Amino acid sequence: MTLSEPSARSEQAVAHGFRLNWGPVIAGAIAASALAFVLNSFGLAIGLAISSASPAWRDTSFALVLLSGLYLVLVALASYGLGGYIAGRMRRRSDPSELPEFQDGMHGLLVWGIATLLAGLIAAMTVPLLPRTPGMAAGTPQAASSVPGEGLIGFELDRLFRGSERRTGGDLSYDRAEAARILLTTSSHSGMDPTDRAYLAKLVAADTGTAAPDAERRVDEVAARAKQDISRARSSAVILAFMAGAAALLGAIAAWAAAVTAGRYRDGQEAIPALWDWGSESRSLFSKNTR
Repeated sequence: MTLSEPSARSEQAVAHGFRLNWGPVIAGAIAASALAFVLNSFGLAIGLAISSASPAWRDTSFALVLLSGLYLVLVALASYGLGGYIAGRMRRRSDPSELPEFQDGMHGLLVWGIATLLAGLIAAMTVPLLPRTPGMAAGTPQAASSVPGEGLIGFELDRLFRGSERRTGGDLSYDRAEAARILLTTSSHSGMDPTDRAYLAKLVAADTGTAAPDAERRVDEVAARAKQDISRARSSAVILAFMAGAAALLGAIAAWAAAVTAGRYRDGQEAIPALWDWGSESRSLFSKNTR
């Protein structure tokens, strides 16, 4: 035996260890994306049924946001687990020298990556259409407005300029935009500047015709509510973003584990549970005929 033979065998084993079958990967990714789309559709319907249609964030339930994040995690575990399992069961071992667990796990990770990209494309195409639907349009009536922060503090702007339509003829676009920019500073670290507060009170007094003390009182109340709305919106966005990232990472683990487990079932290393053993009789007959 020459010195080059062991290195040639090791290179051959490494090459076999990284061989991929794209058919099972694509099938698993499609199944995972389809299941995720169906489950997310059910979750969206339930969320629309129990959530408030108000565009304000003051009635946003923290429990609802947390449950939505947990639901994303469950959807990721179920969909990516199904995709990884399908890829692991459909894949065939190409050579006895390969590492089956690593090979199956890599197939599961590829299912996870492709399914994540498909889910991102579906979300990118679906989210812009949500404000046009009857259920979502009620929750985002100011989606097409050019006023900054209208979706967050639109109702607070209505409170601030309530009664001004009769004095200005309804043309409050610039005043509302300027007031919105000032109110958005309430969520900053330093808060609203006293000069901005005084200017906003004068603007409200001029547009609504109220006395200066009443205008200042209205500005203080609206500023407090606007700060609360922005804080709740920020907290909800942080929780959902964190849960979405956690769901993606847990989905990768689920796809890897499901593919490895399916590979063990495929190779006969572990007994298949009765719930997943749909073709035990056909497999036993096949094994008898091949002996």
